Amino acid sequence: MSEIGRIIKQARDQARLTALDFAKGIFEDFIELHGDRNFRDDGAVIGGIGRLGHQAVTVIGIQKGKNLQDNLNRNFGQPHPEGYRKALRLMKQAEKFGRPVVTFINTAGAYPGLGAEERGQGEAIARNLLEMSDLKVPIIAIIIGEGGSGGALALAVADKVWMLENSMYAVLSPEGFASILWKDGSRAMEAAELMKITSFELLKMGVVDHVIPERGYFAAELMNQIKIELIRELGELQQKPLEDLLEQRYQRFRKY
Repeated sequence: MSEIGRIIKQARDQARLTALDFAKGIFEDFIELHGDRNFRDDGAVIGGIGRLGHQAVTVIGIQKGKNLQDNLNRNFGQPHPEGYRKALRLMKQAEKFGRPVVTFINTAGAYPGLGAEERGQGEAIARNLLEMSDLKVPIIAIIIGEGGSGGALALAVADKVWMLENSMYAVLSPEGFASILWKDGSRAMEAAELMKITSFELLKMGVVDHVIPERGYFAAELMNQIKIELIRELGELQQKPLEDLLEQRYQRFRKY
């Protein structure tokens, strides 16, 4: 198996740590909150409040399941519009109370079903992009598995974007890319090479700011390392004047 094939396989591994694992493993006293106050709670998006060091932090993530039934309950990590609206509700709450936001992203993409489209999937994603670009608290986004299309970007308009070493981040899946470009989904690995979707390739291009090593780490060690880095990074971001923070976030995405 090629190196990129190995990374894609690991990024999609059902045994991979989930957003909820990171939320509970990194943040003390994590309390999950539910619902978008409009339609329903979306199990594909988790969110709540926890403590990081001595401060409260809002934590949001896209959640895949650990088995078939869990995946059915979580819609295989493909959020509906109410999931993105729940995330936005929690982000605006964080802004009101001055809490930084940390997001964990693992999705093949937003759910493309008829019901999701009828309830405004495109608008929900676009609204998150707009609101996050001007959210008046620091934001750190971490790609922990798959980072697929606008479904991932809807939680990734952040001051800093990090990736786990064996994760991927792309405008669409390699299979989708191959199907569109060559009408042949079997050429997915060839497409993946062209797309530059791995963490180190994206770091070189400046799309992400930091790659978190995975090899040799046990789960607890990995979470502790991320916790240390989050405390340091959020401390630095919180020292910046708000005008500078928002301008640098704007310019970060404007350059793409």
